[in-house]
Amino acid sequence: MIKLTTYTGLLCSIFLLVGCDGFLGKKTNTDFIEVPTYSPREVAYVPVQPALIGFVSPVDIIAGFDELIYVVDDATEEIISLDESGKILARIKVQGVRAVAQNRRLDLLAIGSVDILKAGETLTFTCIYKIDMHGPGNNFGLQYAQVVDTIIHPFYFKSTYSSSDSKVQFNKIAVLEDNRFYVTRTGTDNNAQKFGGPDDAVLLFDADGTYLTPISVNTPSGLFRDYFKKPMGISSFVQPPQVSAGGPDHFVFTSIAENTSIKVQIIDFIETDFGANYEPRILVETDTTVADDNLTTPDRFAQPVSTLVTGDGSNYIFVVDKSKDSFYQFTVTGLEGVKPPTGAASTKYQLASFGGRGEGLSQFNSPSAVAYKNRIVWICDTGNGRILRFKLTTDFQ
Repeated sequence: MIKLTTYTGLLCSIFLLVGCDGFLGKKTNTDFIEVPTYSPREVAYVPVQPALIGFVSPVDIIAGFDELIYVVDDATEEIISLDESGKILARIKVQGVRAVAQNRRLDLLAIGSVDILKAGETLTFTCIYKIDMHGPGNNFGLQYAQVVDTIIHPFYFKSTYSSSDSKVQFNKIAVLEDNRFYVTRTGTDNNAQKFGGPDDAVLLFDADGTYLTPISVNTPSGLFRDYFKKPMGISSFVQPPQVSAGGPDHFVFTSIAENTSIKVQIIDFIETDFGANYEPRILVETDTTVADDNLTTPDRFAQPVSTLVTGDGSNYIFVVDKSKDSFYQFTVTGLEGVKPPTGAASTKYQLASFGGRGEGLSQFNSPSAVAYKNRIVWICDTGNGRILRFKLTTDFQ
């Protein structure tokens, strides 16, 4: 495996706006959030104002284990850190950056691109930058960021490259409890028998960035090396505020393949005395008296580009559909909606999904990512160049 180790030179520039004390920063006053006074539904996500502007093309967002929010703006090739109130703290340049994740060591894993000179020709490949944000002493923050490792496709599993390798893209990263991580990958060469497997894949790396394996999925029809079709979004079940708790190797992924009917699935990691397998979770609840819809309803989504499992015990799965300009909320059992509050007229799960194209505070234009912190949903409203925040009416005290 070939890795490039580079340092601050690859981070073109760092613009420090506000520092943060200690590894977890300063505690943010969230009294700015006001209880809304309107809602046509008994349960609904309502806007937390103001909308966060000043971005050009925000395409990814996460709530970090360090209690900060990180936004990727692919138009400016920046990672931007914010506190819980939405105040920008710092920003860095990263070539071709399109997605970001954070492990429990508080390193950022940023998907970007890198230029390599081969046989007199400059080629651009997708890559993962590992970014250390620890400064002198106990100082910590994006202002101290330096790239300490780079995983470049295809050199993490072979020493040569083909013409199709420059068309491969890493898409999203999901971190596991021990800092191993999954990566979704797409490309044009999807021969399941080729070395390294098809370009369309979910890959597993160890905590130090060493490539382990592409994920094969066991189904009643057999074991498939090419199970994943244009995988895009991915989320593990290990999320903030779980800074140390264990968790399974299960994951949720989204597909943007046009000919795939079920575009969001849960994949379970099953261990038995006879070995371990990845298997699709079968969600059997179809009773419309319980909930109106299900995560795996055929043709439920058009272009689901992002998904997130909440880590605070609420047990929600969020999905953002770029084509439908919509945000969807499900339970981990696949039911769409929220359990009704005590005393509600109906015991049926209440629909909380919303969206539609526009510039209103509950509308989107090509949304691309979702984050969740302290019961607030953060969504990249990419086409409108802003970050929108929402909170359930039942979550207001």
